Amino acid sequence: MAFVSKKIIAGKERYYLEKSVRINGKIKKYSLYLKGPPHSKNIPPEFLRKLEEKINQDILKEAVASYTQNYIFTEAALHKIEEFKLYYQAIIKQFTPAQLNDLLDRFAVNFTYESNAIEGNSLTLKDVTFIIKEGKVLPGKDLREVYETLNTRKALEWILRKKPKVSERNILHLHKLVVENTGITLGYKQFPNFLLGRRVETTPPEKVKEEMQKLLSWYESSQAIHPLQRAALFHGKLEKIHPFEDGNGRVGRLLINLMLLTEGYPPLIIRKTQRVSYFHALDAFDRGHADNFYYFLMEKYKDTSEKFFKIYVKYLKY
Repeated sequence: MAFVSKKIIAGKERYYLEKSVRINGKIKKYSLYLKGPPHSKNIPPEFLRKLEEKINQDILKEAVASYTQNYIFTEAALHKIEEFKLYYQAIIKQFTPAQLNDLLDRFAVNFTYESNAIEGNSLTLKDVTFIIKEGKVLPGKDLREVYETLNTRKALEWILRKKPKVSERNILHLHKLVVENTGITLGYKQFPNFLLGRRVETTPPEKVKEEMQKLLSWYESSQAIHPLQRAALFHGKLEKIHPFEDGNGRVGRLLINLMLLTEGYPPLIIRKTQRVSYFHALDAFDRGHADNFYYFLMEKYKDTSEKFFKIYVKYLKY
């Protein structure tokens, strides 16, 4: 919290607006000269805004400098990603509990509908909204698709609320949440699986646990990579392993958001209209060209920021 301090310099009283912020594990103090004492206990908003702008510029500079850059995750690209992270964190702090719950509910409906539709679920956005809001089964609807909807909503809420550690135990729990009551075998696959339209051999069942442990070890040791690029790499590698009988894509997309959220970034949505582009990017990843998937996921991050979160805030003001 910002506060006003008084200092005597060269025999004269001087007033400063000050705030201490933790950046990369270190406490740093910021000051803004006020040119005189405040006229009331309330600090003028324009001074608070200037101090926050000063702090945010420093946070952005530190964040961009702390990650490995390349021709995709350039300084300019990282700056934009980090800029929206700050925006997201600021709006979340300003929301009332009711507004935050509403935002999470709306995000959950959109994410659940789009993620399941990518896998061929035929329920409409209206169907998904009704199922999630009312908790009721619609007449004539496929029961498995209904459970897929309820399960994805439950799994997403667990991620949004708890932000659990990315671990083998939690990935297996996430899979259980996603496929419960759908007839899918829980845990790692027991038989080989094949990807239609993808020219890649998935990991055989007997090597899945070993490959998953390697993947998680890589994830723990790759913190110099920006979280968005890291999430893209993890997702691509997980899809190549394809550790489960079914639910791999849904679990993978949930994990992307878990990885972003645990680092303070907003979650993203891959929409069903982008299904072909999504699978083409994964296919390129399988052939050793990760760039396509980096571009794709960066674009989805920006799209969700602009077309979901900022739109929500815009209409909240009316």
